[in-house]
Amino acid sequence: MLSVHNIPIDDTFAEAFPMTAARLIVTAETPNWALTAGQVATGYASSVIGCDVEAGIEKWLTPDETPDGRPGVSILYFAFSRDALQKAAINRVGQCVLTCPTTACFNGLPIPPQPPLTKGGRRGGDKTIRIGGNLRFFGDGWQISKKLAGRRYWRLPVMDGEFLCEDLFGTVKGVGGGNFLILAEDQTKGLSAAELAVEAIRKIPGVIMPFPGGIVRSGSKVGSRYKKLKASTNDAYCPTLRAVTKTALPENVGAVYEIVIDGVDQAAVEQAMKAGIHAACRPGVVRITAGNYGGNLGPFHFHLHKILQ
Repeated sequence: MLSVHNIPIDDTFAEAFPMTAARLIVTAETPNWALTAGQVATGYASSVIGCDVEAGIEKWLTPDETPDGRPGVSILYFAFSRDALQKAAINRVGQCVLTCPTTACFNGLPIPPQPPLTKGGRRGGDKTIRIGGNLRFFGDGWQISKKLAGRRYWRLPVMDGEFLCEDLFGTVKGVGGGNFLILAEDQTKGLSAAELAVEAIRKIPGVIMPFPGGIVRSGSKVGSRYKKLKASTNDAYCPTLRAVTKTALPENVGAVYEIVIDGVDQAAVEQAMKAGIHAACRPGVVRITAGNYGGNLGPFHFHLHKILQ
C-alpha cells in the first residue's frame, strides 16, 4: 500500500470528463473591485449537474499581468459545449462584470486564426465564443469598437465612464471532475486537511475548485433511485449510513470531504491532485481515495498511485 506521511493511499482512480473551458481576465481600478466582480461572476457554479457552468477564480493578477495595467483576477469557466459556455459567459459577464464599478473584461486564452465563413454565415471549426460582440447591444447604438493587434474590443458607455470588453474569447478542451476523497477521524480534522489541500492547489496554474471554498461535503454518485435525478448522495461514504448501506468507510472514519478540480488540461489536474493529496496527508486523516464509478462517468482516469509516484 502506497502511503504519504504514513497515510494510506488507495490504489484507485478518479474519473473525470471532457469540458470546454474559457479564461476571462477581469480588471478594475482596485483589487477589491476586481475580486468583487470575480466572486459574483463565479457564483452558483459548483456543478453542471445543476448550474450553467462550473467556475472559479484561478488567481489574482498584478497590474503587470493584465492587458490594461490594472489589478485583476483570472476566471475559468467550464461547460459541456461551446454553445453552453458562450450563453453562460454572456449572462454572467453582462450581469456581474458589466454592472460592477470600474471593470473591464479581456480574453485570457490564445485565439487561433479565424476560419472562413461558411454558407450559413458561421465560421467552420471556430474555437471561440463571442462575449463583447453580444454585450455591445447594451450600448443602445452608442457603443464603438476598435481593433488593436488584430483583436477587436467593444467600448460601452456606462454611468461611471466606459465598460471595455473584448469581442472574442478563446476556448480549450479542458477536464472536469478530477477529485480525491479525504477520509478523516472527525469533521474538525477532515476539514483542516481539506483546507490545507485547497491552499496547496490554489498555487497551481490552470485549475479551479468550483465548490464552496474548494471543498465538497455532499459527494455524489452516478444515478439515483429517483428517475429524474442524474446524481445522488454517495451513501457509501456517508458515516451516518454505515449500518444500513454498503459502506466504504472503516469504523474510525467520522467525516469525508471531497476536493473536485477542473483544469485546462490533464497535466494541470494531475499536478493539482498531487499537490492537494500531499498537503491533506496529516494527523487525523485515515485514508485518501478517489471517486471511482467503474468507468461510467468519464474517459479521464487519474490513478492516484501513478500521480504520486
